[in-house]
Amino acid sequence: MSAKHHAFTLALLIAAPATPALAQSAADAPVSCLPQGPFGQMDYTSVEVLADGRVTFRLCAPEAQEVRVTSTDIDPIIPAGFGGGPRGLPLTRDDSGLWSGTTTLPIPADTYRFNFEVDGARVPDPLATTFSRERSGINSTFEVIGPEGAFQSYDPAIPHGVVSRIEYWSSTLNAKREAYVYTPSGYMTGSDAYPVLYLVHGAGDSADSWTSVGHANYIADNLIAAGEAERMIIVMPFGHTPVRNDADMLDNTDFGDDLTRDLIPFVDSHFRTIADADHRAMAGLSMGGAHTLRFGVTRPDLFGEVGIFSMGLGMAGPSDITDYVAANADALKARAALPEPVYYAIGSEDFLYGTSTPTRAMFTEQGIAVDYNESGGGHTWINWRRYLKDFLPRLFR
Repeated sequence: MSAKHHAFTLALLIAAPATPALAQSAADAPVSCLPQGPFGQMDYTSVEVLADGRVTFRLCAPEAQEVRVTSTDIDPIIPAGFGGGPRGLPLTRDDSGLWSGTTTLPIPADTYRFNFEVDGARVPDPLATTFSRERSGINSTFEVIGPEGAFQSYDPAIPHGVVSRIEYWSSTLNAKREAYVYTPSGYMTGSDAYPVLYLVHGAGDSADSWTSVGHANYIADNLIAAGEAERMIIVMPFGHTPVRNDADMLDNTDFGDDLTRDLIPFVDSHFRTIADADHRAMAGLSMGGAHTLRFGVTRPDLFGEVGIFSMGLGMAGPSDITDYVAANADALKARAALPEPVYYAIGSEDFLYGTSTPTRAMFTEQGIAVDYNESGGGHTWINWRRYLKDFLPRLFR
């Protein structure tokens, strides 16, 4: 073939339209779930609560090999993997790279933490608008709305308070610290002084946990609006302190010193508080319950009322209780002289349930009355939100 004929043939091939098979293949190519164009947006719903209460989760991850939803709040509907069992809700990939999966059972009305696990890496939901910090790391959250969870949901028909994040310098710890402070509706425009509850999170959590997943602010708003709780300030401190080798997480005197010497004086000087023990209370869950046992129960001069959620003494054996009594004998006598009982709540399936009986027996032996709330369930926010709902109406009456 001459050069002239070769050039002519090539020109025909270039100018010829695509064959029907090639044109059909291009038209059928799946569009990626990733945003298209410089201003593209993700076009899917990452968490969808279905009419029957089941929940569908979605994540766009075209390059992933395996995706699942993980949570410790929704077990067994989404298995947490405790004891080496199955873990998470596996998702299935479509041609666009969108992974999705639906729970087989309805998820009860409440608030839940979750994340995606992408090829073994924990990934918060990139489309989430609510998050909850842990001691390290972050979770996405979602809420299933319904009557049984209404006590901890935002209600547009009632007045709401304000949650502020504060920073203060701890001279005790030589460190900058943080806390979250709930002030009830009307505080910002009023002049009244209020009683204060110091409310502490657990070992895996952070200062924002009681609001971001515990919804303490909405629980208080709803109770106050219903006339079931007194208007109060709620201070939610960071329960952890800078790590040092000889510090005990549950018997953390660094936390107790910071609380009493730095945080309480800061709050009393920056907020309109009624600064006496009759108008100051302390409560906490898990590690926060341990803090309350050690720095709340034993300080009746500071805290007139105390609440312990999902924690007890005796994990290290009977000496744990005898040492506690010996170290705090006078303080326990002073606590026994107060008219307010110690509030104590724990779930029958809680891994710390075995500590509840000896702890309550110790209180009885010391002449300290106890309001005991034993629920079902375990060491979960589902319980802790409900304990707070039961505890708040008892305060400052």
